[in-house]
Amino acid sequence: MLRLLAQLAESLIGRVRRLRYDDYTIAEYFRAKGATIGSDCRILIRSFGTEPWLIEIGNHVTLAAGVALLTHDGGGWVFTHEDPSLQHFGRLRIGDNCFIGTGAILMPGVTIGNNCVVGAGAVVTRDVPDGTIVAGVPARPIASIESYRCKLTNAWQRQKPPEYMTELPAGVMHTAATIAASKQRHSGALRQHLKQVLGRG
Repeated sequence: MLRLLAQLAESLIGRVRRLRYDDYTIAEYFRAKGATIGSDCRILIRSFGTEPWLIEIGNHVTLAAGVALLTHDGGGWVFTHEDPSLQHFGRLRIGDNCFIGTGAILMPGVTIGNNCVVGAGAVVTRDVPDGTIVAGVPARPIASIESYRCKLTNAWQRQKPPEYMTELPAGVMHTAATIAASKQRHSGALRQHLKQVLGRG
C-alpha cells in the first residue's frame, strides 16, 4: 500500500513540475530525465515513457499531440510467468528537422532520419531514411521531402494572405517560438483569408 502511495505521489509531483513548462521549454524537463534533445524543438506531449534516457532527438523537431515514443516491448508481459525479468528495449532516434504528426507511434529501436515527416496516426516499425515522408499502419514511404515541399508550396501560393508573417523573411532560420508568436499575431488575418479562399463550410 505504501509503495502504491509513493508511486502516485511521484506521478503527481511530476505532473505539477511539468506545468511550469510550455511546448518550447519542456525539453529541459525531459533532458533532466536523461533524454538527449537538440535545440529549437517543439514538444506537445508531456511523457517520454519509462525510459527517456533511450530517446535521442535532433534539432528543430516537432512532436505533435498524442505522439507515443515506445522504448520497450510490453508484450513480454505474457511470458512473465516463465521469466518475470523478461524484457526487450530499443533506443529511439529522431534526426534534425523532423515533424512527427498527431497520434504517431514510434516503436522501439526505430531511427527517423533527418528532414522527415511522419504522418498523423502512423505506426513506425522500421527506420525512416533521410528526406522521407511516411504514413500509414505500418508506416510506409509515400513521398520524398522535395515532392512534399513542392506540394505544400503550390497550395500555399493559393492560400497565403497578403502581408502574412512578412516580418519573418524567407531564407533566414527563425526559432520555433518566434514562428509561433508570429502565427498568433496574424491568426485573425489568416482566418478571414481562408474563409474566402476555402469557403465557410
